[in-house]
Amino acid sequence: MTNTTILITGGAGNVGSALANALAKNKSNIVVIIDNLSTGSIDKVPKLDNVIFIKADVNNYQDIVPVFGRYNFEYVFHYAALVGVKRTLENPMSVLEDIEGIKNILSISKNTGVKRVFYSSSSEVYGEPFEIPQNEQTTPLNSRLPYAIVKNVGEAFFRSFYKEYGLEYTIFRFFNTYGPNQSDDFVVPRFLRAAMADENLYIYGDGQQTRSFCYVDDNVDTCIKAMYSIEHVNEVLNVGSDIEMTILELAQQIIKFTNSRSEIVHLPALKEGDMARRCPDNSKMRSLLQRELVSLENGLDELKKFYLSH
Repeated sequence: MTNTTILITGGAGNVGSALANALAKNKSNIVVIIDNLSTGSIDKVPKLDNVIFIKADVNNYQDIVPVFGRYNFEYVFHYAALVGVKRTLENPMSVLEDIEGIKNILSISKNTGVKRVFYSSSSEVYGEPFEIPQNEQTTPLNSRLPYAIVKNVGEAFFRSFYKEYGLEYTIFRFFNTYGPNQSDDFVVPRFLRAAMADENLYIYGDGQQTRSFCYVDDNVDTCIKAMYSIEHVNEVLNVGSDIEMTILELAQQIIKFTNSRSEIVHLPALKEGDMARRCPDNSKMRSLLQRELVSLENGLDELKKFYLSH
């Protein structure tokens, strides 16, 4: 049985580490993780024989060339990026530097015989909603925030490398994905931890902005199925739940779920970056998964069990 060697950049983050863990369950996969640990954590990296961690910065060409020289990668998942609305707004130059990482990964992949590259784009590329649900083909990409611009530029690079050099790709547009390895900067873990401790839940603005919340297993299973499938080669795939809810409803549901005495406190609305609505057309994802998505209640239950055991 021949081994398949797979690279995950940003593999010490929430989604990247879950992807590494799922891929490594297949013992014929060798999973190499690159992460500079600026926002990721070594604790999230799966401790498995067929998972190799290398601390390196994808934005530095000299840092990652040797990794490609040492391993013969068949597939590359480029997930390394500065994430989080507040963090990306406060560090716009660091966000723009991620374009270097995109170029580095693509040019080295092209030159080393990688079969296909996968890119973690974002629902942020859609900007303010033009239609709901947001469809891969018909919804214009109109966000002006640095993070979304970089994701959009990244998508253009992946398409261009295919057109120029035949390097095949699949672009994943991730909608809010939560799971055990997500940091408390993000809304679901932040609310759940606060509710479990009977602390206040803080909401920016009136809480009427909507999101849809995808449990990390649904995200990872979709991306792995896309890797083994020829259906979405050189295509864009929305990855997320299609159940839209307001942030206020999320807070209320979490308080109810935890039987918490927490209060909801409204803070001033964010000046920018807090889009009014978010909800994907996930019909392509559903046809790949061939199963129901994890409900918010079941996902919260998994998260709560994880917090109580750690």
